[in-house]
Amino acid sequence: MTRCGLVDLFGRRVSYLRLSVTDRCDLRCVYCMAEDMAFVPRNQLLTLEELDRLASAFVARGVAKIRLTGGEPLVRKGLMELVSSLSRHLAARRLKELTLTTNGSLLARHADGLARAGVRRVNVSLDTLDASRFRALTRRGTLGVVMEGLLAAQEAGLKVKLNAVALKGSTEDEIHDLIAFAHGRGMDLTLIETMPLGDVGADRTDQYLSLATLRRTIETRWTLTDTADRSGGPARYARVAETGGRIGFITPLTHSFCETCNRVRVSATGVLYTCLGQEDQVDLRAPLRACEGDEALHAAIDAGIRAKPRGHDFAIARNGAPALARHMSVLGG
Repeated sequence: MTRCGLVDLFGRRVSYLRLSVTDRCDLRCVYCMAEDMAFVPRNQLLTLEELDRLASAFVARGVAKIRLTGGEPLVRKGLMELVSSLSRHLAARRLKELTLTTNGSLLARHADGLARAGVRRVNVSLDTLDASRFRALTRRGTLGVVMEGLLAAQEAGLKVKLNAVALKGSTEDEIHDLIAFAHGRGMDLTLIETMPLGDVGADRTDQYLSLATLRRTIETRWTLTDTADRSGGPARYARVAETGGRIGFITPLTHSFCETCNRVRVSATGVLYTCLGQEDQVDLRAPLRACEGDEALHAAIDAGIRAKPRGHDFAIARNGAPALARHMSVLGG
């Protein structure tokens, strides 16, 4: 049965699904989580088979890119089975790209398997090149482990893009080194403004660094030329003349990118969120489990797409409080 594509009330076609497989993570990054987190009980998560069925329903509706997220997706037991199963859509050319975002801590262990399953690129979160600062920002991580993961990914043939959250008092000090490191190894670097999601035990105003300010710092050393490049997400890219590499800028606070939004997110418990910065949600788990057929599931997806808001309204509160109670780890950003 041929199904129509997913187009919201503002004429935006949804072609990109960010699918969370867990809200758990082996790190506790200061902009993402509180140090003591309460995670969803495992028995409330979708099974691997349900995740596959749900993702496949979106593929049937024209979604061409799936990004697996977390939390940290590689901590989900059996994840590689899901990746291998979803790769059938790549082989059938129903899906153009299957990828994931990771903190890199388990990447060395899984890089070869990801490549064999048809994954061609990964995004790796890396906010600092300083081992002590990395430990402080992640509250428990080891920089060397992530570096091993980056090397393993590239040796497996995976294209790597680094993601760095812009943090006041940290990123300004290291931005030139981050650019040189990434571009010297053939990796793009994307910078992201910190988003006011969830109580992380810190004042957001102490963390926030606008990318407009950071770009001015970058341009004291590097020559940037804006490009029309797009990677399927919200980043706007500039080419660095001195390296030939790219820097992406994701600016949810200083410049909305909602007019071209092509993506939706589904949590590991099967909740569809059509906007990261809003609480609008549709339960997909109930219709997924209600019957063997997918008619009810597709009806629920349609209801969510029809309710997709025009955009988000992120703002850092004067008291540093989060804009939404939901933590970043629920949907992976």
